[in-house]
Amino acid sequence: MKRILACIFLLSAFVSLSVAEILDPVSWRVTTLADGSRLTVRYEATIERQFHIYALELPEGGPQQTAFVYETADGLEPLGELRQIQGSAVTHYDDAFGMELSYYEHRAVFMQEFNILTADWKLEGYVFYMACNNEMCLPPTRYEFSFGSGDAPAATGEQTAQAGSAKQGVTSAQTGNGNPSDNELWTPVVAELNAYGAGEGDLSGESHSWWYIFLAGFAGGLIALVTPCVWPMIPMTVSFFLKRTKDRRQSLRDAFTYGLSIIFIYVFLGLAVTAVFGASALNSLATNAVFNVIFFLLLVVFAVSFMGAFELTLPASWTSKLDARADATTGLVSIFLMAFTLCLVSFSCTGPIVGTLLVEAATSGSMLYPAIGMLGFALALSLPFSVFALFPEMLKSMPKSGGWMNQVKVVLGFCELALSLKFLSVADLAYGWGILDRETFLALWIVIFLLMGLYLLGLIRLPHDDDPQPSDRVSVVRLLLALVSISFSVYMLPGLWGAPCKAVSAFAPPMSTQDFRLGEEPVQVYHDYEEGMAAARKAGKPVLVDFSGYGCVNCRKMEAAVWTDTQVRQIIEQDYVLIELMVDDKTSLPEVLTVQENGKTVRLRTVGDKWSYLQRYKFGANAQPFYVLLDHDGLPLNVSYSYNEDIPAYVGFLETGKKNFKMGNE
Repeated sequence: MKRILACIFLLSAFVSLSVAEILDPVSWRVTTLADGSRLTVRYEATIERQFHIYALELPEGGPQQTAFVYETADGLEPLGELRQIQGSAVTHYDDAFGMELSYYEHRAVFMQEFNILTADWKLEGYVFYMACNNEMCLPPTRYEFSFGSGDAPAATGEQTAQAGSAKQGVTSAQTGNGNPSDNELWTPVVAELNAYGAGEGDLSGESHSWWYIFLAGFAGGLIALVTPCVWPMIPMTVSFFLKRTKDRRQSLRDAFTYGLSIIFIYVFLGLAVTAVFGASALNSLATNAVFNVIFFLLLVVFAVSFMGAFELTLPASWTSKLDARADATTGLVSIFLMAFTLCLVSFSCTGPIVGTLLVEAATSGSMLYPAIGMLGFALALSLPFSVFALFPEMLKSMPKSGGWMNQVKVVLGFCELALSLKFLSVADLAYGWGILDRETFLALWIVIFLLMGLYLLGLIRLPHDDDPQPSDRVSVVRLLLALVSISFSVYMLPGLWGAPCKAVSAFAPPMSTQDFRLGEEPVQVYHDYEEGMAAARKAGKPVLVDFSGYGCVNCRKMEAAVWTDTQVRQIIEQDYVLIELMVDDKTSLPEVLTVQENGKTVRLRTVGDKWSYLQRYKFGANAQPFYVLLDHDGLPLNVSYSYNEDIPAYVGFLETGKKNFKMGNE
């Protein structure tokens, strides 16, 4: 129970940070001293008041301890262990983690010595640490350092040389492209942006996503109710509680406890996802190729299972042992074990739904999304058990079990198959594989939903359907669902020739991947900041910089809902030079860029890293979509704009930028 409280504590802290400013309470300074054949490296951490970092050694199962990792140690040999030379660790019992923990406050200094084996040596690595105070913990953070034989001074009695990579900006010798921070186009303009006022749009749209995840979970729970594994269990379970005791109040209390137990089990599962993956890892899942391909394959397996190829089942011994334990115990423990048994027995139906929800929530960008999704799912799943316990006469009006429940599973299988393509698309876009462009994606969706409509009409039969032959009669509900599914396929058909198809914009690849279009030519887009700025200067036009991402759902919504508007498109095409910078582009840079940001050394390894750093360094923002209007000197022409599908507001945003650009050039 203490571990659960610890997870809740950490997760709530992470979520509170997501809607506030970026905190950086720890600054590091790395100094070196070369004395003959010995190198001394000194690490000094300055910690803001009320914050602390954890010690080098902590009990297993505790928070992230401070660790010094050496990735490269060419020509060097460690001499002894890392030593703490200043600062003393504070030790106390932490109720959240249920253990004795040691940590450093205010200031801590560490030292590591090396034997120098060759004249040309190099040391690269990072400090991995987690900063906390009494109210919150920040996600584990890396401070990277890199220096070589040319960076460390000879022995002078002073240790003041800063590590080579800890210089401001980018080390031009490591890039081959020069130092972008030396380019005046990279000059920070946060103050100039603030002078225009607050940015337009909703940068805190996360609250809407919370509701989206919760409602998606609730809808998933309602769907799980009408599957063959759950629906027949409702009258059996409610009747059991009503007959278990003659005391009406006691039976109601048992039924509500049963429902709360279901909620607890699934919410705990959502918290476990964050605990297993790690708070910082979840943010990287959204565009990680390996994870997205795994998720794609996982959803395909779920889809095939729902269609009847096989069943996903847990070992029968698990449910047998739980049944026996539930019979042997009494009171609340017995009810909890019964709820746990339901979760295991219904796994073949609920497992794919729960898995899909967890995948979607885990890649949506917040640490608590898995738990919120599971809360919605469990609430819907447990609701009938409590409602029917309150009104047992309603049990008589429940639809009887039958073949219709298998049809629900098959329809879910088609939906799982369609959703799986979203994850394959994200990996394909981030790494530039080019295997799933917009036409291919839409063509697959058209076929999937067309087949689903034909199935609902009884024109396609699968092995587990009751009737071996197509039914002569189709219910009204099935007919309406088939109409929706086939109509959706027809709606997407024009998308093969470049129609925006706004209803699927959040899932389909961006319009820039469309190879063939009828009608208007696509707007000229630059994907390199310096190249786009040079083109704008040559054309004599202001610049619209779009910080976007392949895995950014709101970016696709803005492009489909706002940029397709005739007036918006005309202004962008005729009056602006458009620069689109993908912050999750995984294309490797020719050489690693090393920058100093907020006292920390950061390495930019991919194109996306570079544009993400540009957004943070120049504009002081890190959310997408993020739109900013610039003149030829890289100065803002208006407030920034984020996610807001208000077309008149976006037109006003662009027109104001045009006006200010014209005034500045008169």
